[in-house]
Amino acid sequence: MDVLMMGGTRFVGRPLVEHLLAAGHRLTLFTRGRQPLPEGAEHLAGDRSTDEGLATLQGRRFDVIIDSSGRTLEDSRRVIARTGAPSHRFVYVSSAGVYADSELWPLDEDSPTDPASRHAGKADTEAWLQAEGIPFTSFRPTYIVGPGNYNPVESWFFDRIVHGRPVPLPGDGSTITQLGHVKDLAAAMARCIEVETATNRIYNCSGRQGVTFRGLVHAAARAAGRDPASVEIRSFDPAGLDKKARKAFPLRLAHFLTDITRVRRELAWEPAFALESTLADSYANDYALQQPSSPDFSADEALIG
Repeated sequence: MDVLMMGGTRFVGRPLVEHLLAAGHRLTLFTRGRQPLPEGAEHLAGDRSTDEGLATLQGRRFDVIIDSSGRTLEDSRRVIARTGAPSHRFVYVSSAGVYADSELWPLDEDSPTDPASRHAGKADTEAWLQAEGIPFTSFRPTYIVGPGNYNPVESWFFDRIVHGRPVPLPGDGSTITQLGHVKDLAAAMARCIEVETATNRIYNCSGRQGVTFRGLVHAAARAAGRDPASVEIRSFDPAGLDKKARKAFPLRLAHFLTDITRVRRELAWEPAFALESTLADSYANDYALQQPSSPDFSADEALIG
């Protein structure tokens, strides 16, 4: 198939490009041209943030469009305005951040969404694709981690563990979160193109299990070759912070756990990485290779003094 990928040179894009080329698809990448380009793919240069920047897409037609970088409805709508709807599938990376707060866990794909979420534009895009009759598959990951992650998630914990700093955790550290490996998400995205059942479906996509914040610290310590018992954990009161904030602390301050039964069943897909192997891979193949010598810990002062 003729596949257009918006992006493709960073994080999720890298393993996804490998899957698509290995499957024999004809791949076109639309990027700003700032990162090294993979062999075997056509490159269109541009900036998706402006109408003018999308000029190289005008009149091109594709069987599949993969959008892993669109954040708002307008981001994706501008692309389709130039290429037309894909004949086979529009594959979209949404976010589990679209869900509203809940007292029922884990969240499934029918759980209520939050129109005030900072990810609401992704839910708007899903609704628009469905209303327009554009065949789509959307993925709602929780926290995706692994080599190439440009969001400070696992690296935030590695920084404090490796440099012997106390790790701030909200309350008693029993809040549950969920991580998924970037290669697992890429494999599911590539797989959905081949599965007709995935048409007009939304999938949660993450690791099989949740983990408490305290358990995450211990697993990160083991990935970094440290004794978890040697890592100092200090509690802070999260009452004054936004539950969905990711500033001083990198994760939501509330439970964040999704049910991945649908994607496992309909795509015959299983995560290849468990939590321990996810963190071990991220540490060995990313963090340890570019370990910062003096990370900025100043934000910790607002949490634990």
